[in-house]
Amino acid sequence: MPLTAAPSETGDVSAIIQKNIGLEGPLLPILHDVQAVFGHVPDAARAPIANALNITEAELHGVISFYHDFRREPAGKTVLKICRAEACQAVGANDLSEKVLKLLGLDWHGTSADGRITVEPVYCLGLCACGPAAMIDGKVKGRVTAEALVEEVSQ
Repeated sequence: MPLTAAPSETGDVSAIIQKNIGLEGPLLPILHDVQAVFGHVPDAARAPIANALNITEAELHGVISFYHDFRREPAGKTVLKICRAEACQAVGANDLSEKVLKLLGLDWHGTSADGRITVEPVYCLGLCACGPAAMIDGKVKGRVTAEALVEEVSQ
């Protein structure tokens, strides 16, 4: 039975599977496309994907949970990713993270009640010489402060 998107969403998991099934290693392209359509990988999409690829839902869960970019719930309108790699930790990323989370009243992977902001850890943005680093909606920023990040994502 195909999983059809809710009326407010476009796309269909079965169509996404069929589009990618012929690729070598179709799992990641399927998951990326499902997340692009739904904003996350809905639990209801797991069985059709696992069945189509002849893998268990446990194996599928292992892949989804291994890659930090896949979400079980939709992200907020603005996604703030804070680097947690060693080079950024060496220049204050831990303190930065704690302060940002406190100022926003969120935990890692948390989304604000109004759905505007999601905060996620990331393990290297490639700005090691400019740490601590963060990314807001795909735009990287170096030598950031907690106050500046919170101000920018709260606008």
